[in-house]
Amino acid sequence: MDALSRLIRLARLRGSVDLRCLVAGRYTLDNPDAGKGQAPFHLLLSGACVLELPGRRVEVTAGDLVLLPRGVAHRMHARGPRAATDVERRDAGPYALVTDAASAAAARGGDEEERGGPDAPVDLFCGHYSWEAGPGQVLMDMLPDVVHVSLVNGTDADADADGGAGHRGAAHLGRLAPLSGLMRDEAARAAPGAEAVLDALCDVLLTLALRGTPGLGRTLWLASAQDVVRTVTEAVLRDPAHDWRIEEFAGLTATSRATFIRHFVRETGMNPGDFLTRLRMLLAADMLTRTDRSVAAVADAVGYASESAFGRAFRVATGETPARLRRAVRALR
Repeated sequence: MDALSRLIRLARLRGSVDLRCLVAGRYTLDNPDAGKGQAPFHLLLSGACVLELPGRRVEVTAGDLVLLPRGVAHRMHARGPRAATDVERRDAGPYALVTDAASAAAARGGDEEERGGPDAPVDLFCGHYSWEAGPGQVLMDMLPDVVHVSLVNGTDADADADGGAGHRGAAHLGRLAPLSGLMRDEAARAAPGAEAVLDALCDVLLTLALRGTPGLGRTLWLASAQDVVRTVTEAVLRDPAHDWRIEEFAGLTATSRATFIRHFVRETGMNPGDFLTRLRMLLAADMLTRTDRSVAAVADAVGYASESAFGRAFRVATGETPARLRRAVRALR
C-alpha cells in the first residue's frame, strides 16, 4: 500500500455532505467554527466563489475543492451579476438545499450541468470530515490551514493558469466530470442509500485533494513527487521504531545532509525531526485507539525506549496523554 493510502486509512476520516447551494445570483453562506474533530470542505462544480477567512480571501473556481483542517469560521460568497432573489433553504433528504429563483428556473430547463463561464449558476457542495480523537487529528494538524486544490486534470489546470479561471463548465471538469455527475445525480434523486453514496464520494474527494495539484499553491507533502519526502515517509511508516537520523535519511535519498534538509523543509514546511515525531505519533494514536497494547509497548513500537518521553511527545502532538486518549475514544464506542 502506498504511503498516502495508508495515512488516509490510519486517520479514519468520515466525510458527509451537509448542504448544496444552487444560486445564480450573489449570495453568502456563513459557516461558524466547526469545533474540534471536524474540518469543513467546499467543492465547486460550476460558477465562481470567494472564500473569506480572517485576513485572507481565496478565489474558488469550478473544479476546486477547499478543505479547512482547523475548522475556522468562514464565509463563502457566491458570485453573480446581481443579488440572488427568492432564496429558499429546504431539506432535500441527506442534506440541505439552498436555491434562488434563477437557479431553480435553470434546473427546470434542464441546463443545470451544461452552462459554463463566470456567470453560470453556482453549484456548490458543502460538507465536513470528522474523526475521533487520535490519528485523524494528528494528520489534520500536519496540513496547512487552507488546502485549496483543483480536481480537474493537469491540462485544464494549466489552461486556467493562463487566464481561464472561473470559465470551466461541466464539460471541462476533466477527471472530476464523472464524479460530479454522480454527485449531482444522487443529490437530485435522493434515492435510498443516497446518503451512503455521497459520503463514500466524499472519501474519494479527500484522496484526490490530498494528492494536490501542482500550479495551484504548494503541492501537499502527502502528494509530493519528490523522492526526498516520499522516501522518508515510506521508510518511517515501514519501520517507525528505527533510530532514524538525518544523515540516514540523506543517504536514502542520495543527497547531502544540507541538501536533504533544504528540500525537505521546502516540501513539508517542517523540519525532519518534527515530521518524524508527527508520523510516529499518528501511528501511536492508531495503536492506542485500535489495539489493547500497553502504553509502554506502543512507545517501543514507535521508537521510544522511555514511556515518559513518549508520553511527553504524544501530549505535544495530540493535546492528550496516551492513557487519556484511549479512555476518551473507548467511552465513545
